[in-house]
Amino acid sequence: MKSLSLSAALRIRSYAKVAPGTDIVSAAPNVSLQKARTWDEGISSKFSTTPLQHIFKDKKVVIFGLPGAYTGVCSNKHVPAYKDNVDKFKAKGVDSVICVAINDPYTLNAWAEKLQAKDAIEFYGDFDGSFHKSLELVTDLSGALLGTRSERWSAYVVDGNIKALNVEEAPSDVKVSGAETILGQI
Repeated sequence: MKSLSLSAALRIRSYAKVAPGTDIVSAAPNVSLQKARTWDEGISSKFSTTPLQHIFKDKKVVIFGLPGAYTGVCSNKHVPAYKDNVDKFKAKGVDSVICVAINDPYTLNAWAEKLQAKDAIEFYGDFDGSFHKSLELVTDLSGALLGTRSERWSAYVVDGNIKALNVEEAPSDVKVSGAETILGQI
């Protein structure tokens, strides 16, 4: 059996195609996300997706990406901090706090319910990774048996324009992408 160190398994990369000043919708043209939902809700909606312009147009949005549902740091540190600070975001005029991951919307729905965060945070799936790939916010976590995943990142977006962007050096870190950091950037 082959064994890798955590640092080797979780390759480090700290750049992205997007930066403050970038229009996130233009950077990911023709991309839609899938709102977290049950399988039955997926069927009844005919597996609808949400175009990025509907998420960002005329809104102030805090969005954070993470490697995946049910993973340790995501479940124990990243999402809870955003959930615990939703009222502070709303007080600063933020319309929505969004969590996005390269997962299907059904897994994200079950995970959001388990974390009791669905009422505070909007969860969206990027089932094929097209959103994250367009923004160059993907990382290969095959060493941890996860495959292609989202970088751990956060952004403050106003009417589609990225005002602040934070990308972690390693997917196991929550040093710059956490709720407190982005709160200070609004």
